[in-house]
Amino acid sequence: MTNESQSRNDDAIPARPLATRTAVILGVVIAACFLDVVDFSVVQVALPTIQRDFLVSFASAQWVIGVYGLTMAGFLMVSGRAGDVYGQKRVFVLGIVGFAASSLTAGFAPSLIFLIASRAIQGIAAAMTTATALAILAATYPEGPKRNKAFGALVAVLSAGFAAGSLVGGVLTEAFGWRSVMFVNVPIGAVAALLAYRHIAASPGRAAETRLDVPGAVTITAGLILLVYAFTNAANEGFFTLATALPLGLSAAVQTGFLAIERRSASPLMPLSFVRRRTVLEANVLSVLMTASAGGFLLLTFFLQGSLRYSALETGLAFLPPAAVFFFVGGWGASRLVNRVGMKKTLMIAAGLITLGSALLVPISVEAGYLSILPGSVVWALGASIGFPALAIAGLAGTQPGEEGLASGLIQTSQRLGFPLGLAVLLSVATAFDPGLGVAGFRYAFLGATALGTVGFALAVLLGRTSAPRDAEVGAPTATEPVMED
Repeated sequence: MTNESQSRNDDAIPARPLATRTAVILGVVIAACFLDVVDFSVVQVALPTIQRDFLVSFASAQWVIGVYGLTMAGFLMVSGRAGDVYGQKRVFVLGIVGFAASSLTAGFAPSLIFLIASRAIQGIAAAMTTATALAILAATYPEGPKRNKAFGALVAVLSAGFAAGSLVGGVLTEAFGWRSVMFVNVPIGAVAALLAYRHIAASPGRAAETRLDVPGAVTITAGLILLVYAFTNAANEGFFTLATALPLGLSAAVQTGFLAIERRSASPLMPLSFVRRRTVLEANVLSVLMTASAGGFLLLTFFLQGSLRYSALETGLAFLPPAAVFFFVGGWGASRLVNRVGMKKTLMIAAGLITLGSALLVPISVEAGYLSILPGSVVWALGASIGFPALAIAGLAGTQPGEEGLASGLIQTSQRLGFPLGLAVLLSVATAFDPGLGVAGFRYAFLGATALGTVGFALAVLLGRTSAPRDAEVGAPTATEPVMED
């Protein structure tokens, strides 16, 4: 942190050793992000039960997950920039409280429409916490090994949260019903909000000299929501339908308007010069491609429960091996790999493993059962556990004070767009060859995932590579651009 920001922190909270303070901040950030990860995994496992309870179609039940991703993706950019302008702590704590409250209303939902509305609010609140959480870490740790290590610890615990969420979601759904998986967020949120309020320093926004670009915020949020909505419709009905084409066209028009607003704005929400930075553009494009392949994991849930007749608990247990890979490799290995071999080689390794894992899932079959998905899911998780934290590091590399929220919101928006895009593409491929979405459909879907991974690997090979500074110390100056390797 800079001397000015350190002085503000010292005035805002009682003095304590710097190492202790940063460790507490890391713990609070992890607790808040834990909410989003646990929520995704528990609801994913509980979704078939929700579908049966409300007696609705799969397409309707999917909105329980889809609307959450829609609003979260739409509000990440504006939440990150709002933290830069108004203060990260203020937006962060408000997001945690909103998430816990909407989880409570979701648990008491009397109808699917009410549940979907609560999930939409959850998505907005999750965008506020996750965008500012990474920005808080970026402002707390200097760029280089220390920041990479903090990101690794975050990924490790969140991976454990994914595993715990899958298991707890299965246990709670089996024992108490799907409503209990919503209530689990409430105590976690209460503790995280209390810790954040007590231990994160209240300070003005690091970009407080600017104002929030309201026209830009409205247009980019509307454009992203329309885009994710189009992708969600494409997953349900296909790309070549009015329900997909209309919001896709509207999204393009609105985002064109956003670019026009940004060119004229004195305080743009997303300065176009920032996006044109080579490392920023590379990290975000590759992030979309890598996360697109993750759409196959939602398909695995329905393969396990639909084709193999697994219970919610058995499905949760089935995801434990890849979750363990995320914990041990992503948490403790990804940052070390970035520091040792550089960003480009790390991303090449990650993209290659993601492609191989998807290819290993192509021969999926009912006869082979769980063994037909275990090798592929573990190899895919190995690549993703390395690639996702590396992309987060790359997306925040080279940021200046006041840009942390912008960079965090942008890289996470790319990831959130990649998942529904990948799911829409994979489902479209599957149903084109197998309208009933049987085993043959799953095989074609994973062929599509392999193709997406191949494109990502090719891009990682062709693009310039970045390397995080290896010997950065606290107080060392941060370059506008990361070191570019030949």
